[in-house]
Amino acid sequence: MNESFMIGENIIAYLPKVLKHHLRGNKVFIVSDDNVMHYYQPMIKRTLSVFEVEIVTIEPGEASKSLKTYQWVVEKLLEKGIKRDDLLLAFGGGVVGDLAGFVASTLFRGIDYGQIPTTLLAQVDSSIGSKVAIDLKEGKNLIGAFYDPKFVFIDTYFLNTLPKRQLRSGQAEMIKAALIGDKRLYEDLKRSKDVTPLMIEKSINVKKHFVEADPFDQGKRMILNFGHTFGHAIEKAHNYQTFLHGEAISYGMLMALEIGALKGIHDDALYESVKELLLDYELVSMPLLNRSDYITHVKHDKKQTAKGMQFIVLNSIENPRILAIKEDDEVWTKPYQVKR
Repeated sequence: MNESFMIGENIIAYLPKVLKHHLRGNKVFIVSDDNVMHYYQPMIKRTLSVFEVEIVTIEPGEASKSLKTYQWVVEKLLEKGIKRDDLLLAFGGGVVGDLAGFVASTLFRGIDYGQIPTTLLAQVDSSIGSKVAIDLKEGKNLIGAFYDPKFVFIDTYFLNTLPKRQLRSGQAEMIKAALIGDKRLYEDLKRSKDVTPLMIEKSINVKKHFVEADPFDQGKRMILNFGHTFGHAIEKAHNYQTFLHGEAISYGMLMALEIGALKGIHDDALYESVKELLLDYELVSMPLLNRSDYITHVKHDKKQTAKGMQFIVLNSIENPRILAIKEDDEVWTKPYQVKR
């Protein structure tokens, strides 16, 4: 991870100084989506008035992480005159960040780019760690690269226009980070639903720990996928329409904890604690989704290996582990009931 981070509240005035440090010329190319531009186009143009700014906008939503949209964005950027030594800005949520980052990694065999994440989910997760990608009909993020942004500029001001459900979706990734790497953050999240720059920084630090230990996802970094094996399967099974990413991985975390309990890796108390927290955050609802309904989609997950699915479970909070589970293991579909 080579990117630099700037995190704070109402720090947008510092953005021109950050850009001047990285720009070779005076032209800035921005990829964003229609929703973000609806709220922030006048502000971003005013903030960057000393630069020549070109903007390409896509439709919001996971469907824009496609080969078709990728090609369209590249063509639009070329029409607007982008060159090998220009800077591209991803200004938006996770979809914009993934797509624009993949464009940056491939256009002219790689151009400089920066991330300005505007959703909590992007601020604490998708803008961090150098992964950029687009989706195929077979699954999420199947075409991608490891490509570092030059910087990640995180201003919690952008969260003011975020709907409550979208905010909660981002908090799901904070809960995940707490469970795999920060007990104190877990307790903070239990005490308060407020989002502060410090809590965002704590979440980022958990991700940075695993990314720096395993930059190219060959081992320890897989722990960041806690909740995502079933989470991605849930998203795909519902055509990315029914559940937001954070909601899907929340159900996925519970399904992982069910498997951990069935395997005797942890006790029921851990499952109950996390379930109550996710219910409190309105990230899951009763009755919970059934694990067995998503097995077909799980089989297409890119974490499938000859030894079985590389699945993430918890021995306890802040003590995760990777567990290989064979495709025919009954634990995938075995019902789980809390022992009373």
